[in-house]
Amino acid sequence: MEKIISLCKRRGFVFPTSEIYGGISGFYDFGPLGVEMKNNIKRIWWKNIVQERDDVVGLDSSIIKNSAVWKASGHTERFFDLLTECRKCHKRFRYDKLKDKEKCPECGGTLGRPRRFNLMLKTFVGPVEDESALTYLRPETAQGIFVNFKNILESQRKKLPFGIAQIGKSFRNEITPRNFLFRTREFEQMELEYFVKPGEDERFFDYWVKERMRWYIEDLGIKKENLRIRVHEKEELSHYAKSCVDIEYRFPFGWGEIEGIANRTDYDLRQHQNASGRDLKYLDEKERRSYLPYVIEPSSGVERIFLALLCDAYQEIRGGRTKTTESKKEIEQLLKLDKKIAPVKLAVLPLVRNKTDLVEKARKVYQMLLPHFACQYDETGSIGRRYRRQDEIGTPFCLTIDFESLENDDLTVRQRDTMEQERVKIKELVGYLKEKLEE
Repeated sequence: MEKIISLCKRRGFVFPTSEIYGGISGFYDFGPLGVEMKNNIKRIWWKNIVQERDDVVGLDSSIIKNSAVWKASGHTERFFDLLTECRKCHKRFRYDKLKDKEKCPECGGTLGRPRRFNLMLKTFVGPVEDESALTYLRPETAQGIFVNFKNILESQRKKLPFGIAQIGKSFRNEITPRNFLFRTREFEQMELEYFVKPGEDERFFDYWVKERMRWYIEDLGIKKENLRIRVHEKEELSHYAKSCVDIEYRFPFGWGEIEGIANRTDYDLRQHQNASGRDLKYLDEKERRSYLPYVIEPSSGVERIFLALLCDAYQEIRGGRTKTTESKKEIEQLLKLDKKIAPVKLAVLPLVRNKTDLVEKARKVYQMLLPHFACQYDETGSIGRRYRRQDEIGTPFCLTIDFESLENDDLTVRQRDTMEQERVKIKELVGYLKEKLEE
């Protein structure tokens, strides 16, 4: 895990936020490669969940909401962890994560009585910081969907079953952020609320569990053996859930949830209907009756999927694959990212940098490809070191312009995983690469 964290910073995937001031626990900045990779994950999810389906529409709701939303949803009263403080060193810990509930894991001192710690981050709207202006940064994107249910139902004329999808930032004041991007205080969620007729909820719950597992394996290319489904026991179910499963990934630190799929029944719509006094029922014209739909919720975290993909793709090759390795003990790092996920699709490399005609031709090829692909140009260092840099960031193809290119107007395409090389005419390059990236 430490090697992946180091690679993330060194190659521009993830930086600790505000690092020049000592940082702040639980917050990260995504660098040039990290933001491209995150966007790729979100694009693939949106395409699969919204664009390729006629029963799902999108939403982008506000982060700040009327505080009544969080009271009605139960977050104000129920969204908490148990916190305990050591009477000796005064450090605080999540009570449910402690093996020894009596002694401090840091100094061995006596732990105090556990108390509730609300996970929502408070803020104030307007010039006066009093109770009337108090609200919260949203701890989940789901409530924005529920309070807009009627708006979307009426404006889009949808019929059950149908879903509302959203990608957006959420915030939780975690007591102990840990494991790099796995548990943070600011994160991005990809959530779908799929509304169904009561009585059909269990069938759709089963459908979405299978469909979401398929997505990770087939669309993202995560190894099947590194994924599992964990069914929640009755005593661990959230107050709103009839049933729930987690899709977990086998991280270096152990199994961890990357997506939860819950049958939330009609809890949320009923709570908001009661609290607001607005009718949120669905009119079933076939049955000539109105009712509150049940909802199935697949909810995933972008950062956790991002981390799982890095862990799944990371490889170490002792002795290396290029001539740049100085000894058989040297280790080269490789990210075998799926082509759809890789932040850079191809790199254009002149064989040497001290030949003007080679560099000029390489730059022309790079400019030709920029409108079509996420690509990089690199002329610094030996060709072997440049290959190695691209392997480290998961670039599927490296394009090398050599002396033969000047005569034949072609270049060498090197594939990351097989290291096979193929000569391709420059005029045929765009079509060739599009075909290769879509395979």
